[in-house]
Amino acid sequence: MSWLKAIVGGAIGAEALTLIKGYVEKEGGLDAVVKKFQDGGYKKQVDSWISTGQNQAISAIEVGQAIGIEKVKKLAEAAGVDVSKARDLLAEYLPMAIDKATPEGKLPAPEKDETKKSLY
Repeated sequence: MSWLKAIVGGAIGAEALTLIKGYVEKEGGLDAVVKKFQDGGYKKQVDSWISTGQNQAISAIEVGQAIGIEKVKKLAEAAGVDVSKARDLLAEYLPMAIDKATPEGKLPAPEKDETKKSLY
């Protein structure tokens, strides 16, 4: 996955990488994640992560609201962390991951092996 290669070189820990990778894959790709956050009321924040400007922060609570607590629980379990830590890590590193995957200010084309349907 090219988006994954974009963030591996950054300062991201194994737990955060597992969470981000798991979420993006299960949601169906970066474009699906972006749409979910935009549709969930966080358009301004996620658009800033894609743009070439400063990233707007998102809180752990907002991440939980955007993703849904049941999905966060599944992601946390898969990564071996508690739900609170999972939300914190996603809030800290998801903006960074999307920012690094969109250096030109636009989403990359979906890869052939990425599905468009959520796997939850």
